[in-house]
Amino acid sequence: MNAFPHHPVLLNEVVQALEPVVLKVMIDGTVGAGGHAQALLESHPEIEHYLGIDQDPQALALAQERLKPWAHKTTFKHGNFRQFDLYLEELGWPRPDGILLDLGVSSMQLDQAERGFSFMREGPLDMRMNPETELNAATIVNTWSEQELGKIFRDYGEEKHWRLAARLIVQAREQRLLETTKDLSNLLWPVLARYSKKSIHPLTLIFQALRICVNQELEVLEQFLAKAMDCLAPKGRLAIISFHSLEDRMVKTQMRLAASDKWETSGLGGGLFRDKKPTVALMTKKPIEPSEEECQLHPRSRSAKLRVVEKLEG
Repeated sequence: MNAFPHHPVLLNEVVQALEPVVLKVMIDGTVGAGGHAQALLESHPEIEHYLGIDQDPQALALAQERLKPWAHKTTFKHGNFRQFDLYLEELGWPRPDGILLDLGVSSMQLDQAERGFSFMREGPLDMRMNPETELNAATIVNTWSEQELGKIFRDYGEEKHWRLAARLIVQAREQRLLETTKDLSNLLWPVLARYSKKSIHPLTLIFQALRICVNQELEVLEQFLAKAMDCLAPKGRLAIISFHSLEDRMVKTQMRLAASDKWETSGLGGGLFRDKKPTVALMTKKPIEPSEEECQLHPRSRSAKLRVVEKLEG
């Protein structure tokens, strides 16, 4: 088995996106097993400080092992990328020249049945990226109200049959608790499969919604975006890989707002616009997506989208 099983998505594209930047300080908010980090450290010998953040201690251990040749340049933090500015302040480093986020669940997490991320493997209903946090998927499924469950499936999964899924769960748990991924799959699959599109597994959006809720993924991303572009050094770049429409929509909206010379405000007769100074330039008018070859070799990469901005001077 490969010691570093996670394939870094859009690896060449990330390296190319950051190639023009003199990277002295680099923040990797989701360092994972260190695949992107290794490529960037190899291609940017000028890097003085590389901060790898991850909330998964197993991934962090793999990254530390993989990046041993650059031990004098690398620092690791077990935590969430929304805290990157606090880590920078704690370390006393200058503004970063590059920030990278690779959002979503990793292959390592999906392939570990005991983490409960995948409906393809039987394991406890967990889904915590950071095992030290309290809330897990079993608590949500077995204790949250039908209304709350429906809202999760609707808002975080964009599941068309959110009401039906929530009702089935609440009815089933009156007989016995749903404790494993198989319990949930066996309950929902026979019903949702009737309505499912062939291109997507019937349980994909349900499991996505639960994972997003457990890990507060959208709230964390919103908090990060609010400060990441401001924090960059002039000519520095922010690169974000997202894996579903909710993330990508949020990233696209905030990047375009920061790059715009107008504020939009509500008013009579529709939107009103007020002049403002753009703080970044869009490097990707449309998101960069994986090549056909990468999608064939690594099917989980097929939904990835990379967006990049560059901090303006002044």
